[in-house]
Amino acid sequence: MAENAVHEKIDRIAEYTNLCKKNFDINPELYSKYDVKRGLRDVNGKGVLTGLTKIAEVKSYTIDDGDIIPCEGKLYYHGINMEQIVNGFTADNRFGFEEVAYLLLFGELPSKQQLEQFNQDLVYYRDLPTSFTRDVILRAPSRNIMNSLARSVLTLYTYDDKADSTDTEVVMRQSLQMIARFPRLAVYSYQGLKHYYDEQSLFIHAPSPELSTAQNILYMLRPDHSFTPLEAQVLDIALVVQADHGGGNNSTFTTRVVTSSGTDTYSTIASALGSLKGPRHGGANVKVAEMFEDMKTKVKNWTSDTEVTQYISDILDKKTFDNAGLIYGMGHAVYSVSDPRAEIFKKYVKVLAQEKGKEDELELYTRVERLAPDVINSKRKTYKPISANIDFYSGFVYSMLGLPNELFTPIFAISRVAGWCAHRLEELLNNSKIIRPAYKNVTKHCEYVDINNRK
Repeated sequence: MAENAVHEKIDRIAEYTNLCKKNFDINPELYSKYDVKRGLRDVNGKGVLTGLTKIAEVKSYTIDDGDIIPCEGKLYYHGINMEQIVNGFTADNRFGFEEVAYLLLFGELPSKQQLEQFNQDLVYYRDLPTSFTRDVILRAPSRNIMNSLARSVLTLYTYDDKADSTDTEVVMRQSLQMIARFPRLAVYSYQGLKHYYDEQSLFIHAPSPELSTAQNILYMLRPDHSFTPLEAQVLDIALVVQADHGGGNNSTFTTRVVTSSGTDTYSTIASALGSLKGPRHGGANVKVAEMFEDMKTKVKNWTSDTEVTQYISDILDKKTFDNAGLIYGMGHAVYSVSDPRAEIFKKYVKVLAQEKGKEDELELYTRVERLAPDVINSKRKTYKPISANIDFYSGFVYSMLGLPNELFTPIFAISRVAGWCAHRLEELLNNSKIIRPAYKNVTKHCEYVDINNRK
């Protein structure tokens, strides 16, 4: 009897779903008729201006006599070219994520003394509430670390006596705690997942106060704490180049929208995590890695342009991989000629591939990057050049670092939370209005029908 009840419920869900599909369907022609900027972008891909920021700038084109001309992509943090930032700290053989977090939060580069103090503050704020690891992170582990992160963030609300305050000093303290705690929350969530779902040994390592954020991720993740200098350097650069991307990306815009409602920091960051989890946003790096694993089994000769081109074509025709018709890691909503984050990353991918003996796989990635734009242009109408984005190489790099797929997007979150917190502070400090875009209703008005007269 219970089994029949379950079957009836499933049948009703299918019925409800069909009703929803029938009555929620909107004619695509109406979007053009009413000049709707779907995705807050116009038909040429240019974003609709919805706010102002000092935090980060994405540059992908120049304007000459009113014409938009695609150019090499640039990313600026508080007006400083990200490439110069990376060149600066790598030349000094330093880690850069903490310096970038300082820059994003406070709007200027720190002195040596300021950076040292900031690092000490992050060490102080890494501590979790007593028994939090056992009672929250490990009590009910999730198969998706992004969901675990969101739950942990929301639970931390209950440990904060001023959780609902939007006072700048309170939000600043909460921001430092978020940046400091995210690596621990993510790694511990992964360890819990592997222990409870895969019956592996449980390793809970406390972070070392002497190590950087990138070093501590590897230190806490690996049973023997070991990592090479190159591994830590490449992971640090990954954190740097993904720390912010202006106010228009989906998760940062989510941060702005939720902040504008006047809600608390914990709810805001949990909302941003939900956005970043999606495969069209932060989850794309996992999709890239999965796509290449599929490719490596189906393409017999990795050095054949013909075979690789055919595989790319089959993906676009929805004949292989996940049948979504997407070449993950290729193309970007803003960048066209190049993604500066990917260009910076490439410099280190080759060196890491040599250290790990992955030159053949790197050659396959390079071949797909070279061939994919022409295949895409031959099958689809595009309004700008197509190039590899940061997700194209980040998944490969994380794989070479021995990071599990489950942590790919959480690593992105560990980096991006610095940008989210900066944008929340900027939104609060500028007395923002609640963000409420317009939607036009396209349903015809009709009369209420008495329940006894309905079909």
